[in-house]
Amino acid sequence: MVAVTTLPWSRPFTLADLDTMPNDGHRYELLDGTLLVTPAPSLSHQTVVPRVWRLLEDARPAELRVLVAPFDVVLADDTVLQPDVLVARRSDLTDRNLPAAPVLAVEVLSPSTQRIDRFLKHSRYAAAGVEHYWIIDPDRPSLVAYALSTTGTYDEVARVHDAETYLAGQPFDVEVTPEELVADR
Repeated sequence: MVAVTTLPWSRPFTLADLDTMPNDGHRYELLDGTLLVTPAPSLSHQTVVPRVWRLLEDARPAELRVLVAPFDVVLADDTVLQPDVLVARRSDLTDRNLPAAPVLAVEVLSPSTQRIDRFLKHSRYAAAGVEHYWIIDPDRPSLVAYALSTTGTYDEVARVHDAETYLAGQPFDVEVTPEELVADR
C-alpha cells in the first residue's frame, strides 16, 4: 500500500503538517512555512557528522546535550529545522524535540543544501537566537564559526581550513581541525 500525504493548499506549512510527512528516508524541515525536503546525505557528509558529534560530546559540560539529525528544533510553528549536529541545554529538551533555540547549531554542507545552510538557515538561526552557528565544508575541509551579536546578527569569529585548528571558547572549550574531520573518507 502506498501512503498518501495531503499537502496544505494556499497556506504556510506548520508543525502539524510536518507530523504527517512519511518516514521515507528524506529529511523534512520547515523554514518560515516553506517545506524543505532533502535527500539522504553523501558519504563525506556522513563521515563528518559523527566526528563533530564525538568532538563536542567529549568536551561538553554536563548541563548540555549533543544530538545529531534527525531531531527537530522547533523555532516557531512554521519553522522546524534539523541541524546536522546541535548542542542544547538539557533543561530545554523534550523527548520529541527541542522547543527552544539550541546553544550551537552545526550544518555540514552538501551540494543539495549548501545555499540553504549558508543563507536561509544562517539568517533564521540568528533571528531565533541560536547563540553559535558553525558551517563545515567537507569537500574543501573548512569550518566557519559565527557568534550571535548584541544586534541579533552573526559575527564571524573563526574561519579555518585544512590543518588549521579552531580553538573554540564558546559555547565551551573544544578544538576543531577540519582536515581531521574528513580524514580517511
